[in-house]
Amino acid sequence: MTDLQAKISAEVEARRDDLIALTQELIRIPTLNPPGENYREICEYLDRRLKASGFETQLVRAVGAPGDSEVYPRWNIVARREGARAGECVHFNSHIDVVDVGKGWTTDPFGGELKDGKVYGRGACDMKGGLAASIVAAEAFLAVVPDWQGAIEISGTADEESGGFGGVAYLAEQGFYQKVDHVIIPEPLNVDRICLGHRGVWWAEIETHGEIAHGSMPFLGDCAVRHMGAVLHEMEATLFPALAQKRTDMPVVPEGAKQSTLNINSLHGGQEEIPSDSTGLPSPVVPDSARMVIDRRFLIEEDIDEVQAEIRDVLERVKAGRAGFDYGIREMHRVLPTMTERDAPVVTTVTEAIRQTLGKDPSYVVSPGTYDQKHIDRIGKLKNCVAYGPGILDLAHKPDEYVGVDDMVASAQVMALSLLSLLGSPQSP
Repeated sequence: MTDLQAKISAEVEARRDDLIALTQELIRIPTLNPPGENYREICEYLDRRLKASGFETQLVRAVGAPGDSEVYPRWNIVARREGARAGECVHFNSHIDVVDVGKGWTTDPFGGELKDGKVYGRGACDMKGGLAASIVAAEAFLAVVPDWQGAIEISGTADEESGGFGGVAYLAEQGFYQKVDHVIIPEPLNVDRICLGHRGVWWAEIETHGEIAHGSMPFLGDCAVRHMGAVLHEMEATLFPALAQKRTDMPVVPEGAKQSTLNINSLHGGQEEIPSDSTGLPSPVVPDSARMVIDRRFLIEEDIDEVQAEIRDVLERVKAGRAGFDYGIREMHRVLPTMTERDAPVVTTVTEAIRQTLGKDPSYVVSPGTYDQKHIDRIGKLKNCVAYGPGILDLAHKPDEYVGVDDMVASAQVMALSLLSLLGSPQSP
């Protein structure tokens, strides 16, 4: 490590307490999605912080995006600081939303408690610790290297947990990534790993149709729930075993995600559920509709048309052997797999920074689920993108979610050294 690299790393370490405090403050703003609470509040907090560090900022509402409303507007922040001379732009993108708290917590989900070198809270790992680390990394770099070239951007974006359409997708559609050269997304993939991309996803709703009748005379109707049961039986018999045989050369983690997968996301048939505070009983009717939402994760070796055809083949096999069977299918969401090449500039840069900081080579992984790289690739047309940040992926969305302070410091050092490599002056080693 050169003297300048050592100085930058020491500057990050000197900001350890600030990094902890920033993470805690971000956690204490409960940006729950759904429905999309306190987006404006956290953007204004980040606006004050980044302006104080010399960034020019924009608050951008994703008007008309899915989920955007007057009650729950989809706010984002984009901050940019120009260097002394023209050069490339490095963009750090973090999502500001967090998922529901759920049950089983032993700490305050929005308390930001510091205990045994860990900061606890919903979003600590996924991914407010990463957002804080990217900000401290940029500030430390700016404090040590006044003569740099290019631009640094930091964004806090909405709705990644529900598809990112009110966040990165909207910004990409508005052209915000046209002047960006390198993107680092500080998702929690472990501090010694670089995430190159993700599997594909296809969501669809399957509906089976029937005929309503009195529940005491079901033979006069046609039960859509039984028809859906036949679909599930066919999936178990043919589709799930076939998917288990499909394997990828992508370095997907964990091991189970190296195959194609299908999750039954939800299943509903018949009448709407009675409210929990009601003492009444449902009426006796044969359900004439059953709906199932499927979540199909597919590999870079698979074609989206093949993925869809497999589901239709299941339904057609059931139809061929079952009297009265009829169905409908509606696509809800699709994302194609993406994977950045290992020799891409941002990959090689972060790789070397990890070697300098941790003293070892990183491992390269692919995420089992999608994140906002999909929009940077598909809409922003920018392939030079990775996910790299602090936190353990398995803790995301779990009770007592936390991020390790040492990991945040180390990842901030990696990000700051990456800035030096990509934006340092020609005289910088």
